[in-house]
Amino acid sequence: MATTRHFLTDLDLSPAEQREVLDLALEMKAEKYGFTPYAGPQTVAVFFDKTSTRTRVSFHAGIAELGGSPLIINSGESQLGHKESIPDSAKVLERMVSTIVWRTYAQSGLEEMAANSSVPVINALSDDYHPCQLLADLLTVREHKGELAGLTMSYLGDAANNMANSYLLAGVNAGMHVRIAGPEGYLPAESIVVAAQERAALTGGSVTITTDAAAALADADVIATDTWVSMGQEEEKEARLKLFTDYAVTSAALARAKDDAIVLHCLPAYRGYEIEAAVIDGPQSVVFDEAENRVHAQKAIMAWLMAASGLAASVREAK
Repeated sequence: MATTRHFLTDLDLSPAEQREVLDLALEMKAEKYGFTPYAGPQTVAVFFDKTSTRTRVSFHAGIAELGGSPLIINSGESQLGHKESIPDSAKVLERMVSTIVWRTYAQSGLEEMAANSSVPVINALSDDYHPCQLLADLLTVREHKGELAGLTMSYLGDAANNMANSYLLAGVNAGMHVRIAGPEGYLPAESIVVAAQERAALTGGSVTITTDAAAALADADVIATDTWVSMGQEEEKEARLKLFTDYAVTSAALARAKDDAIVLHCLPAYRGYEIEAAVIDGPQSVVFDEAENRVHAQKAIMAWLMAASGLAASVREAK
């Protein structure tokens, strides 16, 4: 019997598996209703401890397009994690649903869920990682740039957050040269950097961590950023806006990169803060392609996990 596969961090996929999922996402984008591993319809439980627009809509649409029934459960609408333990919840859910998707706070909760579940568990965002977003981002870069390996991808801003972690890990997994730039005290944890360096040694990618935004931008193929004030950090807003000013993606910053560089932002964006309106609304921005690609990338990872776990006959058909 196949071992259940989960997607909790970007490195839960090998480099070859990551490529396979991205190839599948491109097929699914071209053939929107041609894959039905959730035929039945089978139910996918999607839990939201944090508010969402793109994640909610993209998972709902993607599950439906895969022939399944999305069960959206908002914070406070279940016993998960407070009135019922995560292991008990997992053992109940695995008897009723085919996949569990969870947008939450602590990464440890996802790990506990996966450890007790015989159906795939997918991280739809945690405080530490946002791997589904990075599949969409890499899919977008592939569409605009072709082969990922060898490209330079630079992330600017809060470099200690979940997006910076996932850009670093997913990027080197694809063989990219990843540069992460942020102020001192807001850089990736040493454990993340070490994990990225180990994977880069296998793929030919590289890792650069710096406080120098200009150096990070030099001749970059891809520039990425994220909000400076994430959920739960509202009280730090004024301090953060001052702290990250030098890491804004402005027209001047964009000019340091290659002439054909593309710009990513996972949204929501705050024009005039982490990104200039002229950049995000300009010709080098691909943020709305990136947003759409959440659907295709998430469909691909769901179908791939079902097949890899022996729960579907193939990525195309239910078992």
